[in-house]
Amino acid sequence: MPNPGAAVPETVGQAVIPLINGLQDIIARLDGDAAAGLELPQVAAIGGQSSGKSSVLEALVGRDFLPRGPDICTRRPLVLQLVRHAAPEEWGEFLHVPGRQFHDFEQIKREIQLETDKEAGDNKGVSEKQIRLKIFSPNVLDITLVDLPGITRVPVGDQPSDIESRIRAMIMQYIKHPSCIILAVSPANADLANSDALQLARLADPDGSRTIGVITKLDIMDRGTDARNFLLGNVIPLKFGYVGVVNRSQEDINFNRSVKDALAFEEKYFLTLPAYHGLAHCCGVPQLAKKLNMILLKHVTNMLPGLKTRINAQLVAVAKEHAAYGDTVESVAGQGVKLLNILRKYCEAFSSMVEGKNRVSTDKLSGGARIHYIFQSIFVKSLEQEIDPCKSISDEDIRTTIQNSGGPKGAMFLPEVPFEILVRKQIGRLLDPSLQCAQFIYDELIKISHSCLISELQKFPALKKRLSEVVCSFLRDGLRPAETMITHIIEMEASVYFPKF
Repeated sequence: MPNPGAAVPETVGQAVIPLINGLQDIIARLDGDAAAGLELPQVAAIGGQSSGKSSVLEALVGRDFLPRGPDICTRRPLVLQLVRHAAPEEWGEFLHVPGRQFHDFEQIKREIQLETDKEAGDNKGVSEKQIRLKIFSPNVLDITLVDLPGITRVPVGDQPSDIESRIRAMIMQYIKHPSCIILAVSPANADLANSDALQLARLADPDGSRTIGVITKLDIMDRGTDARNFLLGNVIPLKFGYVGVVNRSQEDINFNRSVKDALAFEEKYFLTLPAYHGLAHCCGVPQLAKKLNMILLKHVTNMLPGLKTRINAQLVAVAKEHAAYGDTVESVAGQGVKLLNILRKYCEAFSSMVEGKNRVSTDKLSGGARIHYIFQSIFVKSLEQEIDPCKSISDEDIRTTIQNSGGPKGAMFLPEVPFEILVRKQIGRLLDPSLQCAQFIYDELIKISHSCLISELQKFPALKKRLSEVVCSFLRDGLRPAETMITHIIEMEASVYFPKF
């Protein structure tokens, strides 16, 4: 049987889809703010653990290149860009290894595993950081897919207890955008009406207008059953319909059965089973590849005008921002002077906010006034309302303490020892409100440090970020000694013995 891309002599979208791939590579290098609003058209493959999602992707490529195993295999989003070309050679390229071609697909598998372990650990951890892989082959159609981690319910290895909710949230971050086509993979040997993939797809795409259903493992359904009604869309309708495929089994993988042999078996299976006669348009990996290529091309074509408008709007905004930066300081000496001036202005702005000399607000307390309010209102009220000197001390407690302090002898006058014992206990209750006050002051100083970022820093985002980190670290380093001093003061006040200098 020919490979999925071999049935089409000249792939549709040879120019458009690679253009989107190039834009994706550029956006992948940008930070979150710069990339905001530039969600590009793509296909996201989702499914439960062991749904056959990895087998579908390998069948689309025609090669065995994904890490496999009994537990969760996809632990980082894999952006897979399939590029059709005329040359007979096949190879892969990773964005994180620029300039290197991987002609051995076993090496591609090992590189995915190594890069996954580097970010997510080697004990089943999961990470949101993408791996970007381009595969060049004459046997594929131009398609871009994102292979997302499979939904799992029971944590294994280093996975947190909320692993299911984390993976679901990660998947929603991709499929919630209207620019994303959802490839919902569900195994036929489970209840399709309760498919994790279809349930998530319905949350992001309630009317099913951008979801493609893939039903895997058709060959291992219970005897006497078939997926014909699902493939025809009679159970859960989807705009793009369903495609049924036959996966390689774990036994096939263990015995190194090739993807090519699996595709030949799939073709024979659909030809010989009467239930799927007349459904050639929605059965088999080659049909899935054609459908994905055509849907993605049409989707990209529809999205391009709006994408162009958003990019142009951002270009105009960036051009205005760039013009506001003024001339570039070329000399090292000039750069040093510029840096010192920025730091001096920042320190002055910080001091002015604390002292109430800068940008006095009329609608809310800020800066030094807020710190004064914390001390005089929040802290004092917490002492007045929450710390009653006689709370938790009953008359019986006082009587018992007086008797215990006298030992076998009675006392004619009220002794001091019971008073010291009872007061020491009450003084200790000052510690928690005092430490809370210190935390409030620290939080307020952090807010001040963020509020007084001067306009000059907008020209230097890296300096702005680093300055914010240094100031926050400085304040954080000062919080612990302050808490230690507060603790020592409370302990000294609670001490019976105090030196008289």
